[in-house]
Amino acid sequence: MIIVQTPLRISFLGGGTDFPAFYRKYGGCVLSSTIDKYIFVIIKRRFDNKIRLGYTRTELVDSIDELQHELIREALRLTGIAHQVELSTMGDIPSEGSGLGSSSTVTVGCLNAMYAYLGRLVDAETLARQACQIEIDILGKPIGKQDQYIAAYGGLRFIRFLPDDGHEAASGDVIVESIAMDEEVRRALNERLLLFYTGVTRSAGSILREQVANIEVRTDVLIGLRDLAQEGREHLEAGRLDALGACMHRGWEFKRRLASAISSQAIDEMYEAARRAGALGGKITGAGGGGFMLLYCPPKSQDAVRYALRGLRELPFRLERDGSKVILNVRRD
Repeated sequence: MIIVQTPLRISFLGGGTDFPAFYRKYGGCVLSSTIDKYIFVIIKRRFDNKIRLGYTRTELVDSIDELQHELIREALRLTGIAHQVELSTMGDIPSEGSGLGSSSTVTVGCLNAMYAYLGRLVDAETLARQACQIEIDILGKPIGKQDQYIAAYGGLRFIRFLPDDGHEAASGDVIVESIAMDEEVRRALNERLLLFYTGVTRSAGSILREQVANIEVRTDVLIGLRDLAQEGREHLEAGRLDALGACMHRGWEFKRRLASAISSQAIDEMYEAARRAGALGGKITGAGGGGFMLLYCPPKSQDAVRYALRGLRELPFRLERDGSKVILNVRRD
């Protein structure tokens, strides 16, 4: 039996610039971090030749082609596992519509578990690249690439998506960089981040499809978001945490212009209530439209912000240093 732990993520700045249709022309970058909330994948050999999946549903089939869970189906196909296997997933929070990157986290975690099952060690770059291949190239999902890379690498990262310079080998290259930050600054950042569940669930697909369709007419907005991510990194590395909060507020104003459903009157009212109570900035996690709201808030104002959002459930969390990893490997063969 093998158990893999893969972290969910929050994204501070730059979301939307990780879409290939944008970054291959203009270059993109995001500032993201994994958090201490996880999706676990358990994989083991079966006695018979069937494939069994356990998630919100249970599937028991004779062949890969019969599987309904498309992410796991394509991960099995890519790794070459065709039969006699049992795999289950479970998460620390309900993943549907959370905006915390759960789909890509599942894909990365499943690939990691499957390779461990096969006795192969693969690096974070391989996990991220193959997760992108499954979600974007094979399944055609209208998503970017930051979720796969941050889940695989983990930590607080600045991720650059390089433009196509005309050479095929360099097209779409992704570079993952660490943030040079003192431990004291890291602790202070942890203390200034709050996460609230908006109570609104949404399908990211329609929002993301609209964002993709709008790329050409929203290029100026995306360039602004890209530049904000770079500015946010500079503030973090210089220890200017409140300036990061201000960047997040500017990012909020930019992001609302990308697609009509990214925000709503109810979400705007939540955010403005948090700002009046002392939050310096924030964002809706993921594609927008619902899920969780991330806020940057100085400690002195946090009680007021919690009171202003008292109708919402808070999710306490800490930044996570690791990416996807095997936490149990018990082999009987």
